[in-house]
Amino acid sequence: MIQTIINPSRTEWPDLMKRAINDTAELRETVAGIISDVRSRGDEALRDFSRKFDGVELGSLKVSADEIAEADDIVAHPLKQAIAVAAKNISKFHKAQRMEEITVETVPGVTCSQRAVPISKVGLYVPGGNSPLFSTVLMLAIPARIAGCRKIVLCTPPNKEGKVHPAILYAARVAGVTEIYKVGGAQAVAAMAYGTESIPKVHKIFGPGNRFVMEAKQQVGAQAAAIDMPAGPSEVMIIADENANPAFVASDFLSQAEHGPDSQSILLTPSREFAEKLPQVLEDMLNTLPRKEMMMKSLSHSRIIVLENEKDIMDFSNEYAPEHLIINHADADRLAEKVENAGSVFLGAYSPESAGDYASGTNHTLPTSGYAHAYSGVNLDSFCKKITFQRLTQDGINSIGRAIELMAENEDLMAHKLAVTVRMNK
Repeated sequence: MIQTIINPSRTEWPDLMKRAINDTAELRETVAGIISDVRSRGDEALRDFSRKFDGVELGSLKVSADEIAEADDIVAHPLKQAIAVAAKNISKFHKAQRMEEITVETVPGVTCSQRAVPISKVGLYVPGGNSPLFSTVLMLAIPARIAGCRKIVLCTPPNKEGKVHPAILYAARVAGVTEIYKVGGAQAVAAMAYGTESIPKVHKIFGPGNRFVMEAKQQVGAQAAAIDMPAGPSEVMIIADENANPAFVASDFLSQAEHGPDSQSILLTPSREFAEKLPQVLEDMLNTLPRKEMMMKSLSHSRIIVLENEKDIMDFSNEYAPEHLIINHADADRLAEKVENAGSVFLGAYSPESAGDYASGTNHTLPTSGYAHAYSGVNLDSFCKKITFQRLTQDGINSIGRAIELMAENEDLMAHKLAVTVRMNK
């Protein structure tokens, strides 16, 4: 079921790090056609796509206040309590990320400052296919609200009855979002990027999705709206020593496999004995779970890799740059100091990925496909712009003016020099 590799050479590492990504010219062409259609026909195209992909005939695309109120009555009280716990922790962690304004006098008479300003219009995409990801509503809408975004637009696909899952609507209400549209897929991304008669254009789009959604984000990100990050299928890397509980590690593999058939799990361990134990534990657990068939597809391109050298383990992890990194190891804190590339890190035996996916407080919208080399996960900064300001007095321009003149002159930008010279001469 899962390939086990013992002490591969570094020349073999690139092949072992390959993700199960199906990025084809056909996919790009299909998504480009959807985007073009939404741009030209607006709501009419969205309704056609809902009929085609969701099997539903929609009237109004916007979720009504009555539908939101109805969801409040449908969601069970225990789930409401769980959502409240998650919302509280997510809010607490993201509020702590607020940036204070910075003011520095670089030289007498020259004052520079920087402050965070919220992005005024943001779009949130929440998948509703394999699972209604109401947790994603909390992860995106709560920091957007804390940041102070003026308009928060949420798109999510409807079911066959033209309804949005009640837990998604309830989570949106908890997070303070009321502008919700029954639109999914690449067409939802196009609608938020360009605007339609019903759905307003936004400045930045956030959220996970299938390969069509991800491709749409990439395409509109180059044309019309910023995106949170490029992304692909979800992934976890687990570093476990010989003392790790095999059931803990197996459950982490399987929770990752549950994200979708393209998801990937990789175990790095110094212990051959542990590597030999894991497949049977995985198989026994898998047989108890309802999504076995889909999860087996994910496990078919997951791997167990034995690397007996600790440096090799950390080098492999940093080169792979996992979305989720679980360090289930006796020296987890020490190894954590060596982490350079990862979306979110889970330390110790009792820190499953599920904690970050739902309720610990960190954000679960994270860079995949190696993008953790350069991208952070979604955080409060994701919903803000950093604007710098400077004020120069007459003494200030006199202090640095000659340096500016010389630099401008040597770049052959004489108007730049002139803008300083006229002030200094005055």
